[in-house]
Amino acid sequence: MEEAHDFFVNVIGCNHVYSLGPFPQDPELMTTKLNVHPDAEMVEIRFYRCFNGANFEVFHYKSPDQRREQPRNSDVGGHHLAFYVDDLDDAIAHLKKKGIRILGEPTASSGASFGQRWVYFLSPWGMQFELVSFPGGKAYEKNSELHLWKP
Repeated sequence: MEEAHDFFVNVIGCNHVYSLGPFPQDPELMTTKLNVHPDAEMVEIRFYRCFNGANFEVFHYKSPDQRREQPRNSDVGGHHLAFYVDDLDDAIAHLKKKGIRILGEPTASSGASFGQRWVYFLSPWGMQFELVSFPGGKAYEKNSELHLWKP
């Protein structure tokens, strides 16, 4: 939890808003509402606000059947979080200064996503994240009234 806190606050730049926990053990809640082992224990939840939109809830669980490996994007349940940045190169330099592992070099998208650049990186605990930037928009926007989220 402390590693995640340091990452979200000191690397990404989010604000820690508040924390909850520890919580009393409740096997019924764990199985029925959270779909986890009945003996799982929710130790703490921390809430973070990141810039102009994203809020994150970071959970600390203890469970007898807890898996420790991160799923890859190609695994069932695989995922990543993407952060939009205005200047991809500056953001990469910031992450490198903080000792964050960048996965390869930035990729320039083509086709309908032309105008976008992106790169993946790993958190200290191995979760996959992405930086994405398209300050001049994407090619598809010229022919579409409906646009994906844009900062």
